[in-house]
Amino acid sequence: MTNSNPAELCRLTRTHTRQLELSGLGFLIWTGTMLCGNIQRQCLLPVALLAFGLTNLAGASIGDRLPEFRSCVALMSRAKALQHRLLLWDCPSECDYTCQHVITTQRLARDPPYLEPVYQFHGKWPFYRFLGMQEPASVFFSLLNFLAHDWGMTKIREHIPASYPLRKYYLGFGYCGLASWIFSMIFHTRDFNTTEKLDYFAAGLSVMYGLYYSPIRIFRLDKKEALDGKGGTIVRLWSYLCLSLYLAHIGYLTFVTFDYTYNMAANVVVGVIQNILWTSFAIQRYRKVGRFWAAWPGLIVAWITLAMSLELFDFPPWWGMVDAHALWHLGTVGPTIWWYNFLVKDAQEDMQKTRLKA
Repeated sequence: MTNSNPAELCRLTRTHTRQLELSGLGFLIWTGTMLCGNIQRQCLLPVALLAFGLTNLAGASIGDRLPEFRSCVALMSRAKALQHRLLLWDCPSECDYTCQHVITTQRLARDPPYLEPVYQFHGKWPFYRFLGMQEPASVFFSLLNFLAHDWGMTKIREHIPASYPLRKYYLGFGYCGLASWIFSMIFHTRDFNTTEKLDYFAAGLSVMYGLYYSPIRIFRLDKKEALDGKGGTIVRLWSYLCLSLYLAHIGYLTFVTFDYTYNMAANVVVGVIQNILWTSFAIQRYRKVGRFWAAWPGLIVAWITLAMSLELFDFPPWWGMVDAHALWHLGTVGPTIWWYNFLVKDAQEDMQKTRLKA
């Protein structure tokens, strides 16, 4: 059989097995009927019992006890586990997963070894599942990022009063971060077309919102005197522009083509712009106040840039779970916590300065 489609393989396997079962039992009954003729219909009973008895004998073959056979059956029966059914692991996807690891194991065991023993399948490395999760390390590290944003939002609510004008922008950043990492966890749990798009769209929203509130803080467009003058108009126009760009981006990916290269390029451009803004702000602020915390934004940008560079070193997953993408997610946990500390410190310094002026 040369068909490599997992769905077709499963269908053919089930059909072939059923045909064998029915043909074998049917043949025995048909033979018994021909032998008995029309003499006694009760003769069918022992023939049927004989058929079932032979079936039971066939089920007790020596091959049933072979370790490799038991291992294969155990792998294929995992699809029946509750967590796998809940995460939509059906027969085709189970066959696909199993074949990936069978091939990878065979390639790793080859002597002499292959130059590249581990290949990607469908654009992903062959990860080991855990509780039905497709990429458990990425799921766990995404959870850590989610918790980092949740902790940061709590810190903002506790230490920055609701009257502070930038507080709502910081909380908006937190909500975008929470959404981004929720959909990241969902996508890395099960990679479907829908979960992939939601992950990309949420990540794009988080990046775009980062660009949105950066100039509002850096150029203090939130202040009352700025809002009463031209600043209010600038903030509204800036809000409409960012929203329009994001919707156009999502519309292009949804209705024109889901272009991975374009999506990555768009996010990199937006990210680089805000990184330049915050790095310049950190340098100027540090020169002005001469305190270490003023340089935090620049240091955080450098950390995130280094963590992001891990994506360039794509390699087969360690222990079948941790690849470069998972490490990139791990690398953003620390900067996220540090960033919220900066936002709180910056707000407190700003409020203290305002009180001194008053």
